[in-house]
Amino acid sequence: MLQKEDTVFVLVDVQGKLARTVVDSERVLGQLEKLIRGLQVLDIPIIWLEQYPKGLGETVPELVQYLNGLKPIPKMTFSACKNDTFISKLQSTGRGQSLIAGVEAHVCVYQTAMELHTMNYDVHLVKDAVSSRTASDRQIGIQAMEQAGIKGTSVEMALYELMEVAGTDTFKQVLKIIK
Repeated sequence: MLQKEDTVFVLVDVQGKLARTVVDSERVLGQLEKLIRGLQVLDIPIIWLEQYPKGLGETVPELVQYLNGLKPIPKMTFSACKNDTFISKLQSTGRGQSLIAGVEAHVCVYQTAMELHTMNYDVHLVKDAVSSRTASDRQIGIQAMEQAGIKGTSVEMALYELMEVAGTDTFKQVLKIIK
């Protein structure tokens, strides 16, 4: 299970036109918004990635508005693990569990998750907050990650695991976000 003190969130490439053309884009963006807002209430570190922003565009404004105080890490590699800035930021958190979500499930999310897993991170794929341009590519990416031992989760499941208890002010804040 996810542990609050050991979890970092990796937000992968939710940019420009691509973010709007993936399968169920509105639902995925809504789930990512809930996840980001909930993780901020829980004080979970967020690492924000952008694949070739000059070509793909910037992260969609619906999410940027909730990423106050953070800066995206631009990358050219599909796996963020081949980016020194990402690795440095990740290691500086001191965390061993990684939540991962974004686009595309079968390319950048897949390659980053697989390399994190190889690096002995406990990787949890937020399945209701990932997508690809086609449903089959989304499914293939998710299946490949699961077959490699990456755990599947959802926005609500992850947030409830990280909260652990009800009745707190934190619980009440997160509940308002996910309901």
